[in-house]
Amino acid sequence: MLKTVFALCCFSSILIYSCTSKKTDTPTVNTPKVEIEKRATIVYKIINSKDSIKSYLKSLAEPDLTLIANINRADKGLLKRFDSIVIPTDTKQKLQHYFPFPFYATFLKDVKKIIFFSYPSQAFAAYENGRLVYTGPTSMGRKADMTPTGLFYTNWKAEETTSTFNDEWDLKWNFNIENKLGVGFHQYEMPGYPASHSCLRLTEKDAMYLYEWADQWEIKGTDNILANGTPVVVFGSYPFGSSKPWLALAQNPDALTISESNLETTASQYLPDVMQKQAQRDSLK
Repeated sequence: MLKTVFALCCFSSILIYSCTSKKTDTPTVNTPKVEIEKRATIVYKIINSKDSIKSYLKSLAEPDLTLIANINRADKGLLKRFDSIVIPTDTKQKLQHYFPFPFYATFLKDVKKIIFFSYPSQAFAAYENGRLVYTGPTSMGRKADMTPTGLFYTNWKAEETTSTFNDEWDLKWNFNIENKLGVGFHQYEMPGYPASHSCLRLTEKDAMYLYEWADQWEIKGTDNILANGTPVVVFGSYPFGSSKPWLALAQNPDALTISESNLETTASQYLPDVMQKQAQRDSLK
């Protein structure tokens, strides 16, 4: 009898151990987390004396000088002429930390490529499937010749062409976005405020990047568009007659920030057309 009880106890223990082992040995499936880069907290200040500006600029190494020029939406050689410039106390972050666009835009995850130009902040951003891949300053249309806002697509491009407004103006790395009006983005002088005749001015480095990155349209003949190029959204308005918006960064580092929800509100009306044109382009491949 004792032997039978002992055998039953041993058998029960084996069963319990076996069940426990199966539960323990079952692999746990962990969903990988997407690392989201956080925007750095950057403090800004204003230098508002020409002598102080010149002295400060002389103290800068080339990378920092380029950064300061970008933040002030100007060419490096023009900064010394300004009455005021805004500067960050930390110049070691990636460029996107000094510009207003969100690093990620989940609502754009299905959009292969898209470019945004913000009139209020005079800045642009290029996204691939919702991820910010490139950003920088721009100089858009002056008050008398404002850049049209809305949804456009990149059409044709030319490494160098002549302006339709003035045949003495040579435009480098030009990418047309509105064929009838002759509007496009290209390299040209960056004076630190909206100064163009409706086009979207860029630094040469940025113009060359977008020139290679964006897609041209696919056409048959002269006017039969088989597929549009990369979507371009131009939005907002500039406070002409007021101080430059980026100078406000000294009082509020988030003065120009465009949140993901803000960008979605701006872009949502255009997404159906963007996705339809994207599908049409894909069908040609």
